[in-house]
Amino acid sequence: MTDVPQTMTAVAIAGKGGPEVLQPQTVAVPRPQRGQVLVKVAAAGVNRPDVMQRLGLYPAPKGHSEIPGLEVSGTVAALGPEAPRFALGDSVMALVNGGGYAEYCIADEGSCIPVPAGLSMTEAAAVPEGFFTVWHNVFERGGLKPGEWFLVHGGTSGIGVAAIQLASALGANVIATAGSAQKCEACLALGAKRAVDYRTEDFVEAVKAETGGRGVGVILDMVGGDYVERNIRSLADDGRLVNIAYQQGSKVTIDMMRVMLKRLTVTGSTLRIRSAEVKAAIARAVEAKALPLIASGRIKVVIDATFPLRQAAAAHARLDDAHIGKIVLTV
Repeated sequence: MTDVPQTMTAVAIAGKGGPEVLQPQTVAVPRPQRGQVLVKVAAAGVNRPDVMQRLGLYPAPKGHSEIPGLEVSGTVAALGPEAPRFALGDSVMALVNGGGYAEYCIADEGSCIPVPAGLSMTEAAAVPEGFFTVWHNVFERGGLKPGEWFLVHGGTSGIGVAAIQLASALGANVIATAGSAQKCEACLALGAKRAVDYRTEDFVEAVKAETGGRGVGVILDMVGGDYVERNIRSLADDGRLVNIAYQQGSKVTIDMMRVMLKRLTVTGSTLRIRSAEVKAAIARAVEAKALPLIASGRIKVVIDATFPLRQAAAAHARLDDAHIGKIVLTV
């Protein structure tokens, strides 16, 4: 470990509540353990789970940092034992279990990906959470194949912009929902074949019209609530519904007869609690399948806004506003 200070600025959650509970504090710099690296943070992505943690609804896993922030970019500042892949000074982006809103952050070596030439550190910080989530849920759990129809809700969210582009690039036909005409235009520009304004249109009818009545093969949903039954109606025979969040509630009523008749698969996941080995496997798949598309510019990292680290509260306020793409904190 060279030139690493004893203390750093980090943004702590000072009580449950609105963005104002995010407070810059001086804390000790963490030390990497076996299989870990210490990243000198250049930028950190801001995500919906950070908001849930701020509200007291999504605590950090036991033994991990309670500082919010699930993805970072930066340079390797120190190496723990048995972390041989990277050298001091290497540029990396990483999915982390917390601690991202800080000047230094611990990352499991397996969850780190090298930053390709041409990608800025701000852009790199906006990659891991979205692309790890999309790859695992849409392609590994959902099994999306070229030529299939794919529906993603929240098309202009950080997850949505990654899902639209990755699914389109890999040969699927994408339908996206969004909450305004402007957001629908953004979805189309990213590669969606059809964008549905959920405030004025019924996505079930739109899916039926677009697919000739067959339905879609895979749905990625972060809404839950009454969307679940409507998603089931929107799926084709042998379709797969993958839930990754539940903004309208996790307890739902569904018609199992429809699930049985159409031979549907209903699944879901959350990444934060998964093992380091699982995340490392997802990281290698993202590195192999998605990173070349990002590095070549075929997939764009869509940044809505950036804020200095100390203005994390303003970044959270923006996340609750009409944003398109990712919000990033810069250090």
